[in-house]
Amino acid sequence: MSTSELLSESVKLPEGVKAQLEASTLVLSGKGGKVSRSFDARTLKMEVKGSEVVLQSVSVPMINTYKTHVMNMAKGAGEGYSVLMKTVHSHFPMSFEVKGRELLVKNFLGEKMPRHAPIAGEVKLEAKGQEVRITGASKDDVGQTVANIKTALRIRKRDSRVFQDGLYVTEE
Repeated sequence: MSTSELLSESVKLPEGVKAQLEASTLVLSGKGGKVSRSFDARTLKMEVKGSEVVLQSVSVPMINTYKTHVMNMAKGAGEGYSVLMKTVHSHFPMSFEVKGRELLVKNFLGEKMPRHAPIAGEVKLEAKGQEVRITGASKDDVGQTVANIKTALRIRKRDSRVFQDGLYVTEE
């Protein structure tokens, strides 16, 4: 990858977000939290100049992808990501408990054993009444936790048109 054929883009970081480059890992920290991500050093050259991250790559799609990743990291480090999920039940009321790095869903469809949904990364999960709030600095980890909950509450061996009980995203 010669420097004459590299395309360059820069991402301006929000106020209060600090960037640090450790080899091919970019670490952003701010009031929303700390986010780190490793990038492929073979396809991307990166440098931190003050409150900007300068990205250089050989193709437009790659540089746009990397730029989007850095912008998501900057937003997460600056203000964080939050998802609110609410329960819907017509047959059996559910209850939630956060135990270690898992969300336990009790009495889902009247089942005796609780369903387990793992919590990804450094995500904080708060279960209060019929609501679950998922917050974190990493968009990927928050989204993965939501996906883990949806997967754990998948309805099996019943008609999903009749049994629509579950935990649904109401606010992002």
